Amino acid sequence: MRDDGPCGEAGRVAGRSPGKGLGRRTFVAGLGALLSGVGRLLALMVLHAKLARAGAPEGYDPKQHRYAYGIDVDRCIGCGRCVEACKNENGVPMDSPYSRTWIERYEIREDGEVRVTSPEAGLHGFPPMAKDPAVTDAFFVPKMCNLCTHSACTQVCPVGATFDSPDGVILVDPSYCIGCAYCIQACPYGTRFMHPKTHTVDKCTLCYHRITRGLQPACVEVCPTQTRVFGDLKDPKSPILKFLRSHRLNVLKPHLGTKPQVSYANLRREVW
Repeated sequence: MRDDGPCGEAGRVAGRSPGKGLGRRTFVAGLGALLSGVGRLLALMVLHAKLARAGAPEGYDPKQHRYAYGIDVDRCIGCGRCVEACKNENGVPMDSPYSRTWIERYEIREDGEVRVTSPEAGLHGFPPMAKDPAVTDAFFVPKMCNLCTHSACTQVCPVGATFDSPDGVILVDPSYCIGCAYCIQACPYGTRFMHPKTHTVDKCTLCYHRITRGLQPACVEVCPTQTRVFGDLKDPKSPILKFLRSHRLNVLKPHLGTKPQVSYANLRREVW
């Protein structure tokens, strides 16, 4: 008498031996794991190609860094040197109305009215304010990409041109960009624009071609009052860590839930 075992009859009914089903399952699982690994490798290759086009040097590992940016409003004098340096460094025409970073002057009146001006993005500074006893306060606020943790711009891009780098910088790959401008409309901070020459979307990249080589963004390097602070959160000696620890901080439009990585010190409630 033949002992088929507990699976013998089921195997004969299915037209196969008991071991073949298990073999197929193992093969399918292995193939799935292989395809998953290939997919991750391809995604990594695409990411590094995008980072290279953004200016990262060969061998740069974005996972070893986490960049952040700080702005001390009380220090800004509205000189516009940061705007000029940014345009020069990143190829934004001086006569263009657009800029990757800009400065706004806030004038607060005693009746609560707030007047905001930004002539030519603050490129040439600001004209002297007329003496007006009704103006109770005035100050400058530099603005730029807020490096959102939950970025609306990356969510609406239909082709993956706008993407989050693992080091905390939101970048745009112009070779992917189709100029649909969805991300421009989605950005709640108004930091994106269509480049007048390339006709693709442009924005602040923290001077990615500089910071991935250990340099400061151009705006930080030229600021005469140390209004702007940049650094790597994974570097214990980075100045950004000291800035974050020594100030009471706010972000722009916190109610939107975008969780910006640009932190402001001494930010007035009129700006929020």
